[in-house]
Amino acid sequence: MKRINIFSVRQVKERCGLYDIDSTYIRCPKDAANIAQLVLDLNGLSVEKFGIITLTTKNQVAGIHVISVGTLNASLVHPREVFKAAILNNAASLICFHNHPSGDPTPSTEDITMTKRLVDSGALLGIEVLDHVVTGDDGYISLKEQGMM
Repeated sequence: MKRINIFSVRQVKERCGLYDIDSTYIRCPKDAANIAQLVLDLNGLSVEKFGIITLTTKNQVAGIHVISVGTLNASLVHPREVFKAAILNNAASLICFHNHPSGDPTPSTEDITMTKRLVDSGALLGIEVLDHVVTGDDGYISLKEQGMM
């Protein structure tokens, strides 16, 4: 059985404090990208890592979950695992994130297709997928901001 790594809210608060993140509330895609990069050390990885930030009804971070660790240019992500973590964390909504080891955060066609599948699955379950943030060496791209979801 695969184990899902879960950081408690306390650990997120401690790490966010170390990196000057004002709170554990997500106000914009940059907040999600910062938390993903800082807590999970996404930049510089040689493989793709996909995770979610689960949120309360007030967009407060409830948990950070690593769902999949993939290969150089792919990560296998299935709605079952994504929403299992969200349901077990009693999430009202979630934000997906993953890195591109190439350093270029431009979302691939597969990223966009998978995000739409997760949005549809979340709608059925009543857990809104608010965004999908792709990180790279030069920053991040929010699929929500780009109108790709």
